[in-house]
Amino acid sequence: MAGSLNKVMLIGRLGRDPEVRYTASGLAVANFSMATDESYTKDGQKVEKTEWHRIVVWGKQAEFCGNFLTKGRMVYVEGKIETRKWQDQSGADRYSTEIRADRVVFLDSRSEGGYGQAPQFQNQKGPASPQTEPSGYEEESYGPAFPSEASGMDGAPF
Repeated sequence: MAGSLNKVMLIGRLGRDPEVRYTASGLAVANFSMATDESYTKDGQKVEKTEWHRIVVWGKQAEFCGNFLTKGRMVYVEGKIETRKWQDQSGADRYSTEIRADRVVFLDSRSEGGYGQAPQFQNQKGPASPQTEPSGYEEESYGPAFPSEASGMDGAPF
């Protein structure tokens, strides 16, 4: 359909450490949950609401997330909404709505997360130039996250 858009941008904290698995062809896939919060006032009382999101990351980006992200880390995730359908053990159709991330940026600083540099991952061809964040740490961008783009890679970009 022309004129449609499926784009998600989230900033939040990981609810659990990423779980990294590999497909039969050796492609890494990471799954983690992420919480986003909002607050508002209702009848003079502050109300806080937390939404939980299922995040799926593919390729080298998935491996790096598995190695460096941990529960509680603050991240920016950009991607799209996808719904998977499968059948459970009784044969009933089941659905899962997830965010397929094509960009993950670690937002914690060295003092907050204890990790030094905060890498940025973006679904793109080859590495991008480092960028400086206002908090004073440097980001590095790493190459393709998805299999359709990985075929042009001749080695890890980091």
